[in-house]
Amino acid sequence: MFLNMVIERNPQLIIEAAKLHRDGVIEPNTYVLDVDSIYENARLIKETADKYNISLYYMTKQFGRNPIISKIIEKAGIDKAVAVDFDEARVLFDNGLKIGHIGHLVQVPKNDIKLSLLMKPEVITCFSYEKAKEISDNAKELGIMQDILLRVIDENDVIYPGQEGGIYLGKLKETVHHILKLKNIKIAGITSFPCFLYDYEKKEITPTHNVYTLLKAKEILNEMGLEIWQVNGPSATCCSSIPLLNKYGITHGEPGHALLGTTPLHAYTKQPEKPSIVYVSEISHINNEKAYCYGGGFYPRSNVKYALVSNNPEDILDRIFDVEELPPESIDYYGTILLNNRKVNVGDTVIYSFRTQIFVTRAKVALLEGLSSGKPKLTYIFDSKGNLLKDLRKKDNK
Repeated sequence: MFLNMVIERNPQLIIEAAKLHRDGVIEPNTYVLDVDSIYENARLIKETADKYNISLYYMTKQFGRNPIISKIIEKAGIDKAVAVDFDEARVLFDNGLKIGHIGHLVQVPKNDIKLSLLMKPEVITCFSYEKAKEISDNAKELGIMQDILLRVIDENDVIYPGQEGGIYLGKLKETVHHILKLKNIKIAGITSFPCFLYDYEKKEITPTHNVYTLLKAKEILNEMGLEIWQVNGPSATCCSSIPLLNKYGITHGEPGHALLGTTPLHAYTKQPEKPSIVYVSEISHINNEKAYCYGGGFYPRSNVKYALVSNNPEDILDRIFDVEELPPESIDYYGTILLNNRKVNVGDTVIYSFRTQIFVTRAKVALLEGLSSGKPKLTYIFDSKGNLLKDLRKKDNK
């Protein structure tokens, strides 16, 4: 999906990733991240957000909850993370990172609420009165107050399968009346997902019906005498969409893919954010005019179209092949490359760039620093859940 844009805008990332594989420094099934470009992407997003008075929480699931990348993003000025689930929050918190938002998309399980409160998030999202009560009860035990967001929904909203839930507008007043009786939480705002999506016909990011649901919810809460400080509108937050957030009264965005330069918008048009990620594999075997490379890091919604295949980093940019996308019901043991009467060899390096969610894969994550200065150096290798496998700054990695 993004390979042509990486070839155009960040070819050295491809070449260096291929060298790392040819030299045996990284294994197949490894994502290579351009740390310098991610820093610059985060800086540009923060700069744009400041211009339009939008607050940000950065999301880490796309790059595998990686604590080093998270610290780079904090250094660029986005100082708090949104954790999509409690496991992500735990990894980030254990690595000394600040949690801004937790509970969206995945609610905090009841036995993890107390620990989540001790992480001191700015807000916790609730889908229901029952979850709000659990948070209030735990906050009371700790002697603290906790700000919460309400996830609001309405008919015609975009809701992905497996992500259903929230408070319908028609029941919002009744639910809020009950929540207001809880003593140790305060309604700070509202959220929904996805609020903005790429329109493939218009070739731009546009608001979904969810945005209008948020605006109506805010109106209802204001009529009830509630002053809220957060209208959280995640999905496709990037330099190009941030003016839209401002236009529609959204106060908070949550960049994730934009940090890697991999929103759908980035696949088709040149954006301020630079593509900063490739996936490295290796030809395992060849069968019936198809070559098969090692998998483990593919993602069902990747829209992968092409791959580069070569045993020479110097010519790999010119050796592009069509690929066959794996059916979502299949385990990604291998990726399939269509040869079309061309030759590849077992052991050749394969480079992809596609939309991913590293945290749901079996891949490794390698961090490449210094690319922007012409002094590339591989510094760390992590697993897909943010656990350190190798610190390559040290001579002894045993």
